[in-house]
Amino acid sequence: MAFTIFVILMTLIYIVVLELSKNILLGWGIAILAAVAMFVTRHMLRARQRYSGKVALCLWLLFLGVLIANYILTAPPQLQVPAVANRNPKVTEQVHVAQGDLTGVYNADASVKVYAGIPYAAAPVGELRFREPQAPKSWEGVRACDQFGPMAMQPRGNTMYDSLSHILGWHDYQVKFGDEYLEVMSEDCLYLNVYAPEGEYEEPLPVLFYIHGGSLTTGQSSYSEYRGEDLAKRGIIVVNFAYRLGVFGYYGAEDLQAESVNGTTGNYGLLDQIAALKWVHENIGAFGGDPNQITIAGESAGASSVNALCVSPLTKGLFRYAIAESSGIVAKEPFHTFRNFSDALDQGNQVRAEFGVADSNALRDVPAEKLVNTATDQSAMTVDGYAITEQPYLTYEKGNNHEKALLNGFNAKEADAFLLSTKATKENYEALLAEDLGDEAADMARVVPWDSPQRDQHFIVDAMGEAKGALNTAYSAIWFSYSHYVWNNDLIAQGVPTYEYYFTKTNNMLSNYHAGELPYAYGNLWRHPGLYEESDYELSDIMQQYWVNFVKTGDPNGSGLPLWQMRSDNQSKLLQLDTTIQMVEDPNAALYPVIDAYFEK
Repeated sequence: MAFTIFVILMTLIYIVVLELSKNILLGWGIAILAAVAMFVTRHMLRARQRYSGKVALCLWLLFLGVLIANYILTAPPQLQVPAVANRNPKVTEQVHVAQGDLTGVYNADASVKVYAGIPYAAAPVGELRFREPQAPKSWEGVRACDQFGPMAMQPRGNTMYDSLSHILGWHDYQVKFGDEYLEVMSEDCLYLNVYAPEGEYEEPLPVLFYIHGGSLTTGQSSYSEYRGEDLAKRGIIVVNFAYRLGVFGYYGAEDLQAESVNGTTGNYGLLDQIAALKWVHENIGAFGGDPNQITIAGESAGASSVNALCVSPLTKGLFRYAIAESSGIVAKEPFHTFRNFSDALDQGNQVRAEFGVADSNALRDVPAEKLVNTATDQSAMTVDGYAITEQPYLTYEKGNNHEKALLNGFNAKEADAFLLSTKATKENYEALLAEDLGDEAADMARVVPWDSPQRDQHFIVDAMGEAKGALNTAYSAIWFSYSHYVWNNDLIAQGVPTYEYYFTKTNNMLSNYHAGELPYAYGNLWRHPGLYEESDYELSDIMQQYWVNFVKTGDPNGSGLPLWQMRSDNQSKLLQLDTTIQMVEDPNAALYPVIDAYFEK
């Protein structure tokens, strides 16, 4: 009996491992057959009195060997992600773009047409690695755009650990058939997706052009939280896309600068974003979109990228409005996703030394699967003199930025997830602040003492007496909300309409941590059944209306919505997005003067 229970338990645990690792279902069958064979063989040997300790050991080793081989041989394949969740979707009518004809697919209720995996630039491989994006190639016949293009090259973690993070962190893991694969990852990643509402349009529709986040090192356009089906149902066209990341997108070198006809290096991912925006401007009319009514949007590093597009001379006239969630690069020296050009070149030198090559041309011969795991930090844009010509704050001081209106804001617990492994105490609290604020750390520690009381659900002092809550609050302002404070003030000075939010809604998934607002604003709560309540869906409906109104008019307000007051010299409140929607004071207002003082010095 003990043997039977142990084998069954071991097999069940093994099947759980296969599920979490996304191994194909064949692996489940082989595991069950191996367990049955174990029982039968042991029974036969015992019946013939040939079962001994040595035989038992051999039998167990054979069983374990089969399980190990099975795990390896049934590893998940790499496949492209379907454009829609419904099986055998209806195909759309043909659409003609500059490169040729294409078709998309309809979502489940045929209310939205999804065209996925449209190439907006040539594959940046071989000689095109570390070069500006080139024009996409044309094709013959009709291209079926029913799958998302490959995700850009990025470090891929252990699949089982990723599954566990969705169980323990996001709480959204689902056991289901059909997901036994990994998304294709490739240097050949420059593809975009278009979500358009079904029906005839009396006038061309406004367009939301979304840039995904991920610290400029991770992310993919297939991610469920910013798919555009629900926003498209509200009468706009949504576009998102992939762009080069990490070392492929932000490696800089003097020899690359010399070989470039534009004298650029270090901003290839940003140039991909600009190429995608130009493609949309030139081709979105074929999908019913208005090229003169484009709003650029993004979250986290995507918001930093939006800020970069607002100052780039290459994007003038390509968009009207901007949406930025939880980041920006308009501080005098941005704390992340931006670096000095000399730093970019220094990091480039380290890349070549790491892979033992003398120049960037030789680095083009290093396999992508090896290069992607560089130990250097390639997660920042830079002033390259072409895509970005000066520190972004200078462009704003001159009034040369492009956005005609801005919708922007931040969440309650922006920094918490980034500081999970940081141990904050009374003794080291000020030193941790000094890592980013230098001599102003002492002032910040006075404004946000290590033992501050609880505040606004996100200022929580650790029960053991550690100052983790205070550190989280300080860094939420330093890394995230400060950029919005500066950005809003710049636009107020220019007389450009700007609207700021503060997302505090709690839930059973991402809550109000970094990126927690995404499924609300883009209408994707329904993809996580059981994790959101009615109040969440009500808030999501309101947020989608705000976002869509802004895309259409540059003003989020509309009939039946709580008034979102525009920022001005006399109006500094933010719109709190929660079960109760109301204008509130910026919870981090007292922290900004300390950061201002740091930059003044």
